[in-house]
Amino acid sequence: MKIVIAEKPSVARELAKVFGATTKRDGYIEGKGYSFTWAFGHLLQLAPPQEYGFIGWRRQHLPMLPGKFKLSVRKIKTKEGLVEDPSVRKQLDIIKKLFDEATEIIVATDAGREGELIFRYIYYYLRCKKPFKRLWISSQTDEAIKEGFRNLKPGTDYDTLFNSAHCRSESDWLVGMNATQALSIAAGNRTVLSLGRVQTPTLAMICSRYIETKNFVPKLFYQLSIIIDKDGQQFKALSAANFDKKEDAQLLFDKIPDVKNGFATGALIKDVESKPRKEPPPLLHDLSSIQQEANKKKGYTADQTLSLLQSLYEGKLISYPRTGSRYIGDDVFAGIPKLIEQLKGHPEFGKSADFLSTVPLNKRSVNAKKVTDHHAILPTGEVPYHLSSDKQAVYDMVVGRMLEAFHKECVKELTKITVEAGSEFVANGTVIRSAGWRSVLNDPEEDSKSEESLSLPKVKKEELLPVLDKALVEKQTKPKPLFNEASLLKALETSGKEIEDEELRYAMKDSGLGTPATRASIIETLITREYIKREKRNLVPTDKGLAVYDVVKDQMIAQAELTGQWEKRLEEIRSGASVTEFKEEIMVYTRTITEQLLACGLSISEKVSA
Repeated sequence: MKIVIAEKPSVARELAKVFGATTKRDGYIEGKGYSFTWAFGHLLQLAPPQEYGFIGWRRQHLPMLPGKFKLSVRKIKTKEGLVEDPSVRKQLDIIKKLFDEATEIIVATDAGREGELIFRYIYYYLRCKKPFKRLWISSQTDEAIKEGFRNLKPGTDYDTLFNSAHCRSESDWLVGMNATQALSIAAGNRTVLSLGRVQTPTLAMICSRYIETKNFVPKLFYQLSIIIDKDGQQFKALSAANFDKKEDAQLLFDKIPDVKNGFATGALIKDVESKPRKEPPPLLHDLSSIQQEANKKKGYTADQTLSLLQSLYEGKLISYPRTGSRYIGDDVFAGIPKLIEQLKGHPEFGKSADFLSTVPLNKRSVNAKKVTDHHAILPTGEVPYHLSSDKQAVYDMVVGRMLEAFHKECVKELTKITVEAGSEFVANGTVIRSAGWRSVLNDPEEDSKSEESLSLPKVKKEELLPVLDKALVEKQTKPKPLFNEASLLKALETSGKEIEDEELRYAMKDSGLGTPATRASIIETLITREYIKREKRNLVPTDKGLAVYDVVKDQMIAQAELTGQWEKRLEEIRSGASVTEFKEEIMVYTRTITEQLLACGLSISEKVSA
């Protein structure tokens, strides 16, 4: 009997259906020579401190550095305290029985780091020695499943993936358990103050931005503007310099010749600079980028978007969503024309699909070397029926981005007119000559709403034009906006560094905080811990979160860049780097942060009690 183990029952049922296995048993489905069983996500976890003899939260136990980590059955809370989840124990017994009878074990947990960890923990806990094969697929369509089963991989091919997942799991335990106990002990054990390897630098970013914004003192400045007329078409020009003092601005304002003061021509065109700019299409979506788009356009939280994507994936409508890649290989690209062809009759996307079927496709998103475990998110070509409005909105984002990514460049003409009118003024304008990919969603770029992206008339150097009006405008500097989920996800990708260039940001993806698959849960964890809360679409710290931040902000555990480096190291382990060196460094790091937090003493105690 071939035993297939999936990550959850719904996936096992879909796999069984493809093979025509219909006999339902307790904890599995069988038929056609296969048995399909399942986990419920993480059935096993690294054992809690008490299973290593660290009973109670005591200073003398810290740092807790187990020589060898143990696995423990998932627990649930009861009146008697934490006990083994009986449903988990029952399913583990069923899996053990099936593994013992297996002629072949096939791993069908999610094809990624966490999916590998879920299976391996079960496999090692049950002390199974049988070899296993890996199903590695990027969509749940029947054809993808059949193709995957025809091309099963040796389980050993994914040993380094497990090593990376296991190192992440152990480092999260070491940092989280020790830091949480150390800070809570330092605060006099008045309350549990949870800290984590990724959670704490994320909290630090949110708190730092909040404090910076709250303490921001606006600074007044002054700007001059004029309205110029060219054969009945009016346009605005702004002073090339801003003024700190109103009297300085007023002096120049008074010198501006305008029609109201009897001047027929008051503006001399000093220079006209016009140049084309080609704007390449955006890359295909990975999980993080679609979460950002969904938050901006629909206000969905990162967790909501991930849940909607997972549902679309299990419904066979999109490819694997927990991907960190925005590229596809040539093999996947070969199927793109067919996907586009299927959209010709679509009410919203039909026009773009028609156009793309007649021109060579843009290959900016095609690069096999940049495809990691999974390629970028794509529709599968299956026709969606009766989707909820939320699922439809996210599905349309996937489809719309696919069409944008393979479309033509957007060609703009950027014009800068320099004007002399008592002092120097500048008018900037943008005219889209060929919309290209921007025609798919008819979604104007953000800066097109600003006064500096207007369509400008044709003017010539040395031309004299009338100034119809002038104004002295008082403005003030603005702080950086508070983080919302879209901007926080963007910041987490680069460990807080402000990088706008899409490809430079992508190059940093292995040095970000967390991974695309874990960032939504980090945000939800901070909310559950009552460290942050949602105010409209913004993420703001609570008093508790600010108190914790105030103590840890200068310590190693709060440093985003350092934590980003750990993430990079975990990815290097995935590629075969030394596990031993990483574990030794995490041990040293754990000792350091534990000592730092225990030394907080009175300061955190006072803040928490306040």
